[in-house]
Amino acid sequence: MQLTVDCQKRPEGTKPNALRRSGKIPAHLYGHKGTEAISLVLDAKVVERLLIKASVNNTLIDLNVTDIPWRGKTLLREVQSHPAKRTTYHLSFFAVAGHGDTDVEVPVLFVGEPVGVKQENGVLDTPITVVSLRCAPENIPEAISVDVSNLHVGDSLSVDALNLPANVTYLGDSEQIIATILPPQVDAKAEDEAEAEAAAAEAAETETEGEGEAETEEQSESATSEQA
Repeated sequence: MQLTVDCQKRPEGTKPNALRRSGKIPAHLYGHKGTEAISLVLDAKVVERLLIKASVNNTLIDLNVTDIPWRGKTLLREVQSHPAKRTTYHLSFFAVAGHGDTDVEVPVLFVGEPVGVKQENGVLDTPITVVSLRCAPENIPEAISVDVSNLHVGDSLSVDALNLPANVTYLGDSEQIIATILPPQVDAKAEDEAEAEAAAAEAAETETEGEGEAETEEQSESATSEQA
């Protein structure tokens, strides 16, 4: 996925909070010219639409700084939000041209319903849902799909089972588990109730046996008295 966003260079002396109150979001662009950074400003509604479609370190964005002018492919590196209001506070973009391969984060899509879930009442556990990859900007995959439909209870898949596109490298331990089928989960409440019922039944049985033994003893004593 590639998106296009227009923005402007932030006027010198403007304060970030004043920009936000006027419906603008401050941002920075890095990597376009060595270590130099450009302070930018985007319309808040543009940012809102962008964040619906774009993901940090994943989506290629064609950034157009209309008043410099500068235009190039970038990645959204960071999104800062207000800690209380949860509104977007600041964006950071990184220009990818001329930097060779770049590091990105891509979601993992688990396809199919596992046999271990459908027929064996197991539970699909996915400890890793995002993988870190290295590739050229034009080769960034939107997602990596993996078929889990043949997994039984006790089966698992590691990262090396992922079918990565050509020229895309995984960053990390290829033996990391990304999916496993756990045994059926026992309802703790139901288990406690079953144990309580079993204990009550055992107690009742013991009580019944005790009453029977007492009755037999009384009958024996009565017969002995009659004979005397």
